[in-house]
Order: sequence, then C-alpha cells, then structure tokens
Amino acid sequence: MWFKHLHLYRLHESAAIPAADLETALAEQAARLPGSSEARRLGWCPPAGRAGTALLHELQGQRLMTVLRQERLLPAGVVREEVEERGADIEAREGRKLRRKEKQELKEQVYEELLPRAFIRSQKVDLWWDTRRNLIAINSSSRTRAEEVLDLLRETLGSLKVTPLATQTLPMRAMTQWLAEEDSRPASMQLGDQVELKAKGDDGVLRARQVDLDSDEIQQLLAAGRQASRLALEIEGRLSFVLHDDLTLKSLRFSDALIDEANETEDDGDAIVRLEADFMLMTQTLADEIEQLIGWLDGEASTASLQGSA
Repeated sequence: MWFKHLHLYRLHESAAIPAADLETALAEQAARLPGSSEARRLGWCPPAGRAGTALLHELQGQRLMTVLRQERLLPAGVVREEVEERGADIEAREGRKLRRKEKQELKEQVYEELLPRAFIRSQKVDLWWDTRRNLIAINSSSRTRAEEVLDLLRETLGSLKVTPLATQTLPMRAMTQWLAEEDSRPASMQLGDQVELKAKGDDGVLRARQVDLDSDEIQQLLAAGRQASRLALEIEGRLSFVLHDDLTLKSLRFSDALIDEANETEDDGDAIVRLEADFMLMTQTLADEIEQLIGWLDGEASTASLQGSA
C-alpha cells in the first residue's frame, strides 16, 4: 500500500461529489480487457485487489482509487519482420518494388492482424484524492502515466480542473541553495546522499549516489554554476524522498518507526482493514510533509490560468 512515487496536482473549483455518486461513476468506467482492436485500455479496479470489490475507499476525506492499465504487447521487430516477408513476396510475385505508401499500408494491415493475438501487460496505478486540501496525488514514476490517470478521472467525472502543484520558489533554485548554504536548510530537513546537477551550458548532467553532499567536490560544482535538479531529502526522520525540479517526489521511503506503527494495528487478518489502516497512516504523514515542503518553497504559486480542464 505504501506509495513509492508521487506526482502532485492542485484541484480547482471542485464541487464535492458524494462517495456513493463517485463510486457509481467509477463503475461506469470499470476495467475490462482491451478489445481486439485496442492497443491499450484504462479502467478503475478495486484498490484491495482480489480481497475486495469496492472501487473507492474513503476515510476522513481521504480517497483511494486504483487504475488498471492494460496494454497489448506487440514488438515493433515482430511487425517489421512480417512486413518485410510479405513485402518481399509481393515484389517477387509482381516483379516490382513496393511504393512507400504501399509499404505503410501493409504495415498497418499487419499491425491490425497481429494486435488481437498480442499478450496483455497489466499495471496498477493508485490515486490519492485529499478532499480536505483539494490535492490529488498519483503513485507513478512516469508523468505520462500520471496524466493518463487524470484523463480517465476527467472522463469519469465529466470535467476536472487540475494543475501540477507549483510553488513560489522553484524547486531547482531552493535545492541549489540548500546544497550550497547549510544555514539555509530548514531545521527539520536532512540531506540524503543523492543529487543530480545540471549545467547551464552544454556540459550535460552529473548524477551522484552515496556521496557526501556537503563535500568540497559538490561545492566546487555548485560554484562553477551547476544547479540541483534532483536532491535526496529526509524530513524529521519520518519520510525520505528524492525531490525533482518539477516538484515530483520519487523513491519515497517511510521510516521504520512509521511502518512499525502501522504493523501494530490489529486487523484480524482482514485485508481491507489492513489496507485502510495503512492508507490513513500514510496519507496523514504525506499530507503533513507535503505542506511542510510547500512552506519551505515559500508557499504555493498563483494559479491564474488552469492547464487541466475539460
């Protein structure tokens, strides 16, 4: 249940939709196998997997939903080989070279014929909706996957106005300052051991792991004009993560004390009770630390224009 990555979004002009109405809407977009002509399909599935049937879990204003992404795997190499073989047969039979347009049409034909026989790969992506703070967070390492989930939620609700969470101070500027000036670091923050430094020119990107971020080598790189685009941080010994320059949180790790606290919850072997207990403890921690992070970045940026709407 514990999230590993978070893409954060601010929800705007949100009318509260009752949980019962939301679950009905989710059911209308429930997951099903892709049709024979569909390369991929997204739909809602129970967050508890086989242990439950509910598409929505809501506790104290915190909502948990899960998307099942199913994609047919049709390697480009398989299509290319079949196209080449069929094309060679046609050219030998007709004694001529296929035109470019004919080859493209043949490729499309082969793709359509092979797609229904392709294997299906499934991936689940969790969505956390904090109705108290109008915050949506998606547990995915990929921004593209997160946007796909938002598109499905938009389709499910009929409209959805969201923008990626943004702060007054750009994360890159703040991370660079925290690295360069120890006195600028908030009292509850500790640096981790990972960093990504970008150069202003064409000198590329430098990535370092398991390093002392206060070392002379790092300070020299900063003095030369490099800026931090990723930085490993730990907050109050409760949560560690890698902060990215787009405010994405990756490689989330919750403290052993927090995990132990979760494990102490009595669930009597009930998977739903365990899921919901872990979810509540996790979201309480994440909500507090996200608010703290926003404060470190001088508050949330103004959202004069909405980027996500329907």
